[in-house]
Amino acid sequence: MAGIFRGRTPAGAASTDSIPGAALLWLIGSFGLLLLPQWNRLPWWLIAACVVLAGWRWLAQTGRVRLPGRWLRTGIMLVLTGVYIGTVEGRFTVDTAASFFVLAVGLKWLETRSARDFYVLFFILVYLSAVNFLFKQDIFWALLTFGAIGCLLIGLQILNAPDLPGSLKSGWKRLGLLLVKTLPVVLLLFMFFPRMAPLWSVPLVSGEARSGISDSMRPGDISNLAQSSERAFRVTFGGPAPEYRDRYWRGLILDYLDGETWRQRDAEPFQRPGRVAVDGGVGPLASNQYDVLMEPTDQRWAFSLENSVAASDNVFDAGEDLFRFRRPADSAVRYRLALEPGPVQARQELSPAMRQRYLQLPGEANPQARALASELAGAHAPVQLVNALMTRFREQEYYYTLRPPVMPRDGIDALLFDEKRGFCAHYAGAATFVFRAAGIPSRVVIGYQGGDAGAGDDYLIVRQYDAHAWVEVWLDGRGWVRVDPTAAIAPSRIEFGLREAMEEEGSFLENNLTSPQRYGDFAMLQWASLQMDRINYHWQRWVVGYQGQSQMDLMSRLPGGIGLRELGYITAGLVGFALLVAGLVSALSMRRGTRQDGFRQVVGAWHRLCEQVGVPVRNGETPGALAERMARARPAISETVRIFARTVNSHYYSAPTATQADEDAQRLRRLLKTMKRQLRRGHETESAPRTPQHD
Repeated sequence: MAGIFRGRTPAGAASTDSIPGAALLWLIGSFGLLLLPQWNRLPWWLIAACVVLAGWRWLAQTGRVRLPGRWLRTGIMLVLTGVYIGTVEGRFTVDTAASFFVLAVGLKWLETRSARDFYVLFFILVYLSAVNFLFKQDIFWALLTFGAIGCLLIGLQILNAPDLPGSLKSGWKRLGLLLVKTLPVVLLLFMFFPRMAPLWSVPLVSGEARSGISDSMRPGDISNLAQSSERAFRVTFGGPAPEYRDRYWRGLILDYLDGETWRQRDAEPFQRPGRVAVDGGVGPLASNQYDVLMEPTDQRWAFSLENSVAASDNVFDAGEDLFRFRRPADSAVRYRLALEPGPVQARQELSPAMRQRYLQLPGEANPQARALASELAGAHAPVQLVNALMTRFREQEYYYTLRPPVMPRDGIDALLFDEKRGFCAHYAGAATFVFRAAGIPSRVVIGYQGGDAGAGDDYLIVRQYDAHAWVEVWLDGRGWVRVDPTAAIAPSRIEFGLREAMEEEGSFLENNLTSPQRYGDFAMLQWASLQMDRINYHWQRWVVGYQGQSQMDLMSRLPGGIGLRELGYITAGLVGFALLVAGLVSALSMRRGTRQDGFRQVVGAWHRLCEQVGVPVRNGETPGALAERMARARPAISETVRIFARTVNSHYYSAPTATQADEDAQRLRRLLKTMKRQLRRGHETESAPRTPQHD
């Protein structure tokens, strides 16, 4: 440890002071900002390692520790790489590759010793900022990343001019001016540069589950999900939105009961890796259409209302009123559906194989529930049996709760006859069990129910706490019919939402203290939350989601109906025009700089003249002070040198035009020639022999 910690840098040791401390601090600050968008994706040990490595570099800058030598750096690299390989467990995806890149950036701090290393790390961090957009595309994270890039540029300016007074303020001012100058060009290129799909793509994530529903359901799963206020998706309708009680967003059908867990009997079919178009659905919405902007799920299922058909080509009908993407949605995706009149199912029949599938039950579990089913089946036809079970839920003391008890073995019996307390998943699973035991084909459907209005009622926000499970039963002559036990036990949940249903129990988002939705009584907080969501919604829809179809739709509305070829011509023209303007500005700047260089050349010649006559120029001395010292030393040129100094001051403080700068330079040249003549005459007068005078 004595080779690492120290009080000051000994003579002959490798110096780290070739990088100004202020510049390094801005670089480290930018690295910290770029880590923030990835805090919930990166493993904790990797974030801690990056903090330690960057802190080590700063302590070395202040002289408290040494930077490690080659062998120690190699050892640190091998240890951290080994830990990384052990944690990824063979999952080599874009996600794990991005994590390894962050580790490499952290290790780079230990060999950042010179200005050259600073430049290398600067460009690496710029690349890291681009990597962030793979995982975080909300406007807040985008602004944070842009702020980190600004910090990088400030550090770069300080590196190149560490002693310039007011460099921080002037640096931000310079960045602001550059932004103002380049923003119009950036906006035009953003709008008109052709958006083409990539030739290939790979999944972004490693398959780790995000917050949301899964392809299996255990009794307590959805009650746990109901404690999250994260967005699931947003919906914009072309016409009026359905009533709250009719907002059943179908996602999955679970038809196989494995012990206490409902699953899909048939796994999702394999799909070749491909790209999910994130901008499905363009143009104005028809009165029967609706757009869904769904958050990343890493799953293939989309959410839809009953009797919907696909209106965009990035989703396809998977049957049973379900829709799927071609590959898992690893980023936010927008798709469009249309509501159609309900299908006529009266003539449809359920095949024997499908009937057997939807009557499957495991073993001999839950004997009391089976006995109840047998009793109901003996006394009622299928339609009346369904109504009888719903009446039982409605009239007996069943409770809807976010604090369900842990069910013992034969949990359906315990729920129906003993505990009588559960959440939607408990009651949907139990009802499906009873229906099947009674000989009625049935299945569990999971998705979301509800959705609250966004700011201005422009769209609906469906959150994770709106996750829901219900039942569909097959009735001959009617087909699949929705039956929701929750509507019988807690009708307020279906009519108004989970907050109202849990108001008396006080369990709504009780484990989520930071969620604005938890504090529904604070109107100002709700208003601010909705406004932020609206800003982010439009950012995702019109900026992040501005892809090929959206661009072509916008171009088609412009005069002339611009197509892909015309877009190419416009882009080439814009780039050419921007280069021409940049060239002209550069030429004018060079010309102005040349004129200013001519002015400085005359001032430099004056300084050299001062040195020749024994009046050396002092650091920080003003032209007026220098002129006064020269006037005292050489009275013959006092008036001329004062005029020269006033001209220099007038030039620097009046911001002259190019013509005035030329005139000032010519005037100084004439004054400098006059000074030289006056000095020669003074020298000749002093050296001439004196004529004797006689009385």
